[in-house]
Amino acid sequence: MDHLSRIGIFIAVVKNQSFARAARELGITSSAVSKQVQNLEHELQVKLLNRTTRKVAPTEEGAIFFERATRALEDLQEAREQVHELKSNPKGALKVSIPHSLGINYLAKGIAAFAKKYPDIHLDLNFDDRIVDMVSEGFDLVVRISDLQDSSLISRRLASCPITICASPEYLKTHGDLKTPEDLAKHNVLAYTRNTGLHEWRYKTPEGKNGQVSLKGTFKSDTGQMMCEAAFQGIGIAILPIFYVADHLKSGALIKILPDYKTWPDRNIHAVFMPNRYLSTRLRLFVDHLATICKTLPW
Repeated sequence: MDHLSRIGIFIAVVKNQSFARAARELGITSSAVSKQVQNLEHELQVKLLNRTTRKVAPTEEGAIFFERATRALEDLQEAREQVHELKSNPKGALKVSIPHSLGINYLAKGIAAFAKKYPDIHLDLNFDDRIVDMVSEGFDLVVRISDLQDSSLISRRLASCPITICASPEYLKTHGDLKTPEDLAKHNVLAYTRNTGLHEWRYKTPEGKNGQVSLKGTFKSDTGQMMCEAAFQGIGIAILPIFYVADHLKSGALIKILPDYKTWPDRNIHAVFMPNRYLSTRLRLFVDHLATICKTLPW
């Protein structure tokens, strides 16, 4: 076995913290994994791993070698991808996470068109509202709706995503109109349980001043679709991203409340990806395609 292959086995052991798990991942025996790591240590004349009955962990030298070797192998893989993509035929896998309703209602058709145009790009699409861990779950790209905070990730803004307060005509007829944000405290405001913050609304006044109001409600859900349906049936007031309610607002089934105030901070749709030094052609093409789709969003 060559030197690069041994390095790859060593990296797998460190990532899995186990010879057995690394062996299963690589499709070889545990004894073969152990032997190749020993051969690598012999070549380098340094101990790379501390071995116990329960765990395998890198030594100080092993940790340094792991970090640098991992980056070197990534560079080699990127070089291979660049060579392939010089043929004007982008190929490879893309694993993508997209909020469910936004993806199904507004992006799915365009994404299917992308897949048809680039058949050698293998898309693995996950439509889910939860916040995924890009690194541990292996996502190349996630689409998020947020006031994106500083992070180690790279993002590209695709479109605005206003947060809308709305209710059915039936609800407003029964419970009365709202004139100021403080009036919300007197109403049944539907709660989104995936929001880890307080049940409150932060807003900006027409004059540009910030404010917030505490909310209460008898209905909670972990999906905006359920909250939209509850608002549609007159259960309470919904505070939702525009893509959930745009069609209902257009038809009059839901009515926008407090239109002179806006949710603060602003929310936008972002494409978020890892800060690799080399952005693969397939990922760049997909992000560009999403940006083109988002230019046609009705809001």
